[in-house]
Amino acid sequence: MHEELWALIKAAGGRTLALFTSWRAMRAAAEAVAPTVPWRLLTQDQLPKPALLSTFTEDETSCLFATMGFWQGVDVPGAALSLLVIDKLPFSRPDEPLMRARRDRAGAAAFRTIDLPRAASLLAQGAGRLIRSTTDRGVVAVLDSRLATAGYRWDLVRALPPMRRTADRDEVEAFLAQS
Repeated sequence: MHEELWALIKAAGGRTLALFTSWRAMRAAAEAVAPTVPWRLLTQDQLPKPALLSTFTEDETSCLFATMGFWQGVDVPGAALSLLVIDKLPFSRPDEPLMRARRDRAGAAAFRTIDLPRAASLLAQGAGRLIRSTTDRGVVAVLDSRLATAGYRWDLVRALPPMRRTADRDEVEAFLAQS
């Protein structure tokens, strides 16, 4: 995952918001790619959210690695955000008390009625960080193979805004080179 993340950041010339489903994954990714990233790399734990967003927006080549608090309510129009990377599909943790109670109540249908709609909504909200105006262009890269292989993948894909899809990194790199 870190190799793919680095290749995409390089192709985008920085300009990346990477969203992670856990603090541990965010920190591991930052630690793995920081030594080779020639652009400013910000992580969610470095500054308050408004300061991070301001710095990220003003420095067009910077990269920002963040967790669930940045999946919604973040507005970075223009060239500063050309690549949005999502590490994993945003399913709730199994031990989250509220979600566990909802699953218990739903019984056998819990995944289809509780987990899948919530993950689809969060994925769409995450993808929405990239396209904020009619002139915004870029790539949403979901690095979780379940989006391409799982039986429920179309439930998730249908929740996303209409966009061209590919699993070919060469296509992605060519598109980012034109952005």
